[in-house]
Amino acid sequence: MRGGHRLLQIFLCAVMASSPALADSGRVAELTKSLSSSSEKTRIAAVAALGRLEEKAALKPLVGALHDPNAQVRAIAAAALGKLGHKAALPALKTAADEDPDAKVQKHARDAAIAVAKTNKLPDPWPKTERVAEKAQARTSKAGGTAGFGRQAHAVENHPDLYVKINSAADDSPGKADKPTRKMHGDILKETLAKSFTSNPMVTMTATDAERWGLDPRHLDLSVTKLDVVQSGVYVEIEAQLRLAISDDNGKMLSFLSGGAKVQVPKKTFNAKYLPNLRKEALENAMRGMFDKLLAHLRDKSQS
Repeated sequence: MRGGHRLLQIFLCAVMASSPALADSGRVAELTKSLSSSSEKTRIAAVAALGRLEEKAALKPLVGALHDPNAQVRAIAAAALGKLGHKAALPALKTAADEDPDAKVQKHARDAAIAVAKTNKLPDPWPKTERVAEKAQARTSKAGGTAGFGRQAHAVENHPDLYVKINSAADDSPGKADKPTRKMHGDILKETLAKSFTSNPMVTMTATDAERWGLDPRHLDLSVTKLDVVQSGVYVEIEAQLRLAISDDNGKMLSFLSGGAKVQVPKKTFNAKYLPNLRKEALENAMRGMFDKLLAHLRDKSQS
C-alpha cells in the first residue's frame, strides 16, 4: 500500500457486544495497539477513535499520544483529553502547552487544560493577567512590531499561506444508496475536511484573509468512489475510497488525489443497524488520512 492508496486498518470491537464495558475495554486495547504502528495515518485514525469513545480507559493512551512524533496525533490527543475532562491529564497537558514544538499542539493542549480545570472546578492553569499580556503582544505585532525593533515583527508575523474553497462533496460510489443517504455521505466529507482546515492556522477559507495576504484560491471537489461492506475472514469490513480534485480559480484542473480507509468489526458481533455509524467513521478516517498529503499538494500547486 502506497501514498493516498494506503488503507488505514482500524480494528474496532463492536459496541453491540453483550457487555458494553467489556466492548469499550476491548476497543481501547485494540486502538492502543494501533498507536504503536509505524504508519502515521494509522496512529492518527486510532487517536481520533480513542477520543470519540470518551471513556476513562482512554486516558492513559491519550496522554501517551501527547509524545507521538507526529504533531497531528499530539493535537488530536490534546483535544480529546480536554473533552474527556479527567484532572489526571492536567500535568501532561500543561507540559504540552508550554513545551511542545508545534504551535497548533500548544494551542490544543492549552485549551484542553483550561477545559479540564473548569470541569473539575480547579484554578485556571494560566493567570488571566498572562492571557491579557499575550493578547497585547499579539495586537502589538499586528500593529507593526514591538518597542525597540521598528516594524521587524510584522515581517515575521504568522499568516495563512493557503486559501481553499470546498465546492462540492458527493457520494458517487456504486450501489443502491438513496439520494438522502448519498447527500449525508457528502456532507460528512465536507464537514470533516472543513474542520481540518479551520484547525490549521496556515489555511484560510475566508475571502478577506485571502485578499489581505494575496492568496489565490484552490477549489476542491470531493467524491466517494467506493463504500463497500464485505466479509474478510472473521471480520466485516467497511471500506471507503475517496477522490479529490483540485482546480484553480479559472476552473483549470491542477491535480487529483485518492485515498481510503477501512473499519473492521468482528463478524460474530456485527449488527447491520450500526452500518450508518460505521460508514461515517470510514469516511471520516479516509478524509483525515488524506489531509497531510492534500496540504502538500495544495502548497505545491500554489507555487506553480
